[in-house]
Amino acid sequence: MKNLKLFGDTELVPGTVHLVDVEGNLHVKKNKGGNEKIILRPPPSSDPNDPLRWSRKKKLFQFFLLFWLGVFLAITVAWSSPSWLIISSDLDTTVARMNDAMALTFCGLGLGCVFLQPTALKLGRRFVYLFCCVLMMVGNLVGSQAKGISYIFGAFFITGFAAAPCDSLLEISSCDVFFQHERASFLSLFILALYFGNYIAPAISGYVVESLGWKWSYYLQIILFGASFVLLFLFMEDSTFRRTEDDETFEENIMEQIKSRESTKEHNNVAITDGTSDNYDEDSDYTDPSIPVRSIWQRRQIIQLTYNDTRSWLCIWYRPFFLVTLPPVVWGGLIYGAQMMWLSLIAVTQATIYQSPPYNFSPSTTGLINFSPLVGNIFGMMYGGKFVDWLSIKLSQRNNGIMEPEFRLYAMIVPTILNAIGLMTYGIANHNGAPWPISVIIGIGCLGFAMTSTGAITLTYAIDCYPKLQSESMVLMLFIRNMIGMVFTLIFSYWLAASGLKQLTWLLFMLSLLINGSFIIFIFYGKRIRRWTSETYFRVSDPNYGELFKN
Repeated sequence: MKNLKLFGDTELVPGTVHLVDVEGNLHVKKNKGGNEKIILRPPPSSDPNDPLRWSRKKKLFQFFLLFWLGVFLAITVAWSSPSWLIISSDLDTTVARMNDAMALTFCGLGLGCVFLQPTALKLGRRFVYLFCCVLMMVGNLVGSQAKGISYIFGAFFITGFAAAPCDSLLEISSCDVFFQHERASFLSLFILALYFGNYIAPAISGYVVESLGWKWSYYLQIILFGASFVLLFLFMEDSTFRRTEDDETFEENIMEQIKSRESTKEHNNVAITDGTSDNYDEDSDYTDPSIPVRSIWQRRQIIQLTYNDTRSWLCIWYRPFFLVTLPPVVWGGLIYGAQMMWLSLIAVTQATIYQSPPYNFSPSTTGLINFSPLVGNIFGMMYGGKFVDWLSIKLSQRNNGIMEPEFRLYAMIVPTILNAIGLMTYGIANHNGAPWPISVIIGIGCLGFAMTSTGAITLTYAIDCYPKLQSESMVLMLFIRNMIGMVFTLIFSYWLAASGLKQLTWLLFMLSLLINGSFIIFIFYGKRIRRWTSETYFRVSDPNYGELFKN
């Protein structure tokens, strides 16, 4: 590649970075506590307002606020599925039309990712989170006053749009405050929040519908998001920040130190001393006293402009679509989108399958089925998060401290197998009228594990490949995911009617092996692909690339 960036004779391949200081003598900022040889990427700046400098306690508290917001947003998306039969009867419509309304939810999610992400970069994350709480109340108000299916269409689209931050912005907020070696752990928790909300909602709403009526499912959400708005308004801080040193410059600095030490060893044959006494390390906690610390009121302003993105809103809006030529990003979106196929399978079929013979469950009992994938989600979160971060660090240590994003993909073998097992068990067991624990505990439980861990692994892999395009990558992947979810949900009932549950299960089984198993291609060819696309990456990662309107 004629424009491939070089440092000396060494290629700077996007995503290939030094994560571990194996010899312990690099003059860079490192992890404190635990493995102290882990290099902090991105390095904290000297600005005292840098979110990377927040205390661990503050980071976890802010994360907790956003985690539960993600749960509540996801709850709204899946809240009504056990009551579809009741709602369709009351509104004189069909379950198929309710399925169409669910497709509109995915449409709202996809469009919300595209429109709310640039708004968050211009006006602050806090503004978007508060705005979405208000929009959620509006959407649920529309649903509570439904007199026909058109109201449900409107409510589902509005709430889908308002729920979009649980798909992309929450993950970006996580990258704002946590380092690369922690990334999978916290991204997996946000994915857990998404699935937790999707599964806990039907379990609760079934009882609400039976005891209070289906309209109260909307009233309760209005109350829930009103309380969430107050909580976030009082305690949530914005994590928007502009960094001056990019990942590429930081990597060049590390490589320069390594080459300098190698040269000294070769020509002078002298021992290199440990770098812990270097001034840079001693000043790792240094903050610039000339930069004032923002007051509590400044940190809680609804609109944040101090560290906002200086590009035009329009530029930020269309930049994600420049990434369609980067295979790891598109692949991440397709794999994550495929998980929506399995999620839709459970959401769309559970009422008709389990409320019909031979099971004859009530709506409340049908809702309890969702505790099975929830348990799977929790184990999948631990596997796709903590375990994958641990695996990446261990493989980086064995690779002379250099991390390749593909290290994360070795963990894909387990969810690929369990996803296929879960689909077969769920579909075939229900087709044969097998006892419900087989399809519920084994089938849906395996799917819950696979969906959470797969999402965490593929999203983290994609943003590791192109570190300066994290926000754009996340938006494009989530847009692809939600468009797949919309199309699949829209056609699913017709596909099921035409094929039958048994044949559809076999088709989805083969698709899951083909789609999820494609990680093998990136294990073998991922670095070559990143090398081939480096010219595009270095061009597009220029913050002003594509800018048409200057502020």
